[in-house]
Amino acid sequence: MSFHKEHINSMKPWTVYMVRCKDGTLYTGITVDLPARLQVHSEGKGAKYTRGRGPVKLVWSEEGLSESAARKREGEVKKYSRETKEGMARG
Repeated sequence: MSFHKEHINSMKPWTVYMVRCKDGTLYTGITVDLPARLQVHSEGKGAKYTRGRGPVKLVWSEEGLSESAARKREGEVKKYSRETKEGMARG
């Protein structure tokens, strides 16, 4: 039986994450492979927003979600105020 990459990724736990860019701004995203995603961001090959703002530093994450839960949570976090996000980043 052959699986497509999308199907395999849908079976993996998803992570919502927040990174601090070198200019001090925060970026929130989702992934199934956090170490690889952070590397891509730091290399300037990730999301358009983080290109030219690397290297990035992980400041917050929430792991073990389904894809749909991760997308929903990402949307929630992106709507938070800067103050709330800074609080999350401090732990």
